[in-house]
Amino acid sequence: MSMQSVASPAISLQPPKRHSLAHIPGDEGWPVIGRTLAILADPKGEVERMSAKYGLVYRSRVLGETSITALGPEANELVLFDQTRLFSSTHGWGTILGLLFPRGLMLLDFDEHRLHRRALSVAFKSGPMKSYLAALDAGIRERVARWRQQPGPMLFYPAMKQLTLDLAATSFLGTGIGPDVEEITAAFVDMVAASIAPIRQPWPGTQMARGVKGRARIVAYFSEQIPIRRAKGGEDLFSQLCRATHEDGALLSTQDIVDHMSFLVMAAHDTLTSSLTSFVAALAANPEWQNKLRDEVTALGVGADEATTFDNLEAMPLTEMAFKEAMRIRPPVPSIPRRATRDFGFAGYSFPAGTLVGINPLFTHHMPEIWPDPDTFDPLRFTDEAQRGRHRFAWVPFGGGAHMCLGLHFAYMQAKCFARHFLQNLSVSLQPGTTPDWQMWPIPKPRDGLRVTLSPVR
Repeated sequence: MSMQSVASPAISLQPPKRHSLAHIPGDEGWPVIGRTLAILADPKGEVERMSAKYGLVYRSRVLGETSITALGPEANELVLFDQTRLFSSTHGWGTILGLLFPRGLMLLDFDEHRLHRRALSVAFKSGPMKSYLAALDAGIRERVARWRQQPGPMLFYPAMKQLTLDLAATSFLGTGIGPDVEEITAAFVDMVAASIAPIRQPWPGTQMARGVKGRARIVAYFSEQIPIRRAKGGEDLFSQLCRATHEDGALLSTQDIVDHMSFLVMAAHDTLTSSLTSFVAALAANPEWQNKLRDEVTALGVGADEATTFDNLEAMPLTEMAFKEAMRIRPPVPSIPRRATRDFGFAGYSFPAGTLVGINPLFTHHMPEIWPDPDTFDPLRFTDEAQRGRHRFAWVPFGGGAHMCLGLHFAYMQAKCFARHFLQNLSVSLQPGTTPDWQMWPIPKPRDGLRVTLSPVR
C-alpha cells in the first residue's frame, strides 16, 4: 500500500475477521455485548485485571468489535508517534464519535489532518492567546468572587462545568451564548453521553438519537453565525476560524468550521472541566499542597483586582506541576483508539490491517514501576530532575505525535489562571465523610458531583 493511499481520507478499512486475532491472548466476554459492560462499570479495574491475566497486549471485545489493547509507554509511542502513518485516527474514533463529531480535528488523518491543523493553529498564536487570557481572567475573577460571597458546601463539578462552558463561550465565541446557553449545554452533554452508548444506531428513544439531535442543534447554531462573524471580525477563536485560510488562500468551508468548532468546544469544555475538577479534588484532599500553591500565588504580588499576565503564569511552576499530577492520576482522555492501515507486528505478535488498537493513558499513568506509589498525589514527580529518566510517552494526557492536543497551551493557561484566582480567594476541603467516586470513561467525572466546602481566604 503506497503512502499516498494511506493518507487518503477515502481509505476504507474493514475490521479483520475475528479468527485472525485469535492468536492474541484475551477474553471477548459475552456474545454480542462482549466486555462493554465491564469496561463501562470499571475501566481502570477492567484493564488492570485483563493485563494481569493476559499481559500488556491482549484481545477484548467492546462496543461491538473485537479489538487489541496495548499498554505501557512503548505501546503509546508506537501508536501516537507513528511516523510511518500506520494508525488511522479517523477509523479509530469513527465508531465512537463519527456520528456526533464528524471531521473534528482528532478525526482527520495524515495529510488532511496536517492541512487542517495548520489552518486552525492561527487561532492559538500569541495575539489571539492574549485575547483569550483577558477573557478567561475576567470570567474566572467574576465567578470566583461570586463563590467567595456564598461560602460553604458546594457541588463543584456542575459549577466547574458551567464555568468552563461560559469561558468557552467568551474566549471561543467572543460573547456569552445568552438565552441559548442551556440548550447548547444540553446538546453537548447528549453528544458526549451518546459517544459510549451501547446502542450505536440513532433509533428513536436511544441515547444515540439524543446525541444526533444535539449535533443538529450545534450545527444550526454555528452555521447561522459564520456569515455574521466573517462580516464583523473579532479576536475570539470562532472569528479567527471564520477568516482562517488553507495554504492556497481559500477560506475554510462552512462545514469545516462547523465541524471544527463543535469538536473544539466539546474538547475544551469537557476535558478542562474534568481536569480542573481533578485538580481541585486533589487540593481538597491534600491541604499541605493547597497551602504550597497558595504561597506561590501570594508570591506573585498581584492584587485581587489586577489582571493576570503571561509573566504571572510563567511564575507558577509548582501550580503547573500540580495540574500535571492531577492529569496523571485522571487523564481527561483515559483511552485512545486507532485502526491499523496495514499489517504490523508488536511485542512478538502479528496484527492484520484493520485491527482496532486501543492504548490506555490511565493504565500507563498508574504503572508502579514508572510512578512509585501511583495513587499518591505528588506534584514533585514533574520536576525537571524527576522527569529526566522517564520514558517520554509515560505521561500522555494530551496524546502525542501529529495528534498532540492543539489546545495544550490554552489548557495550561486556563488552569493556572483559575488557580491564581481560586487560591487567592478560597480554601477548599472535602465535605466530612465523603470519598469521591469517579466515573472514568469516556471523560472522568465525580459521580456525586464532588461535594466540597469553600471558605474565604482572609
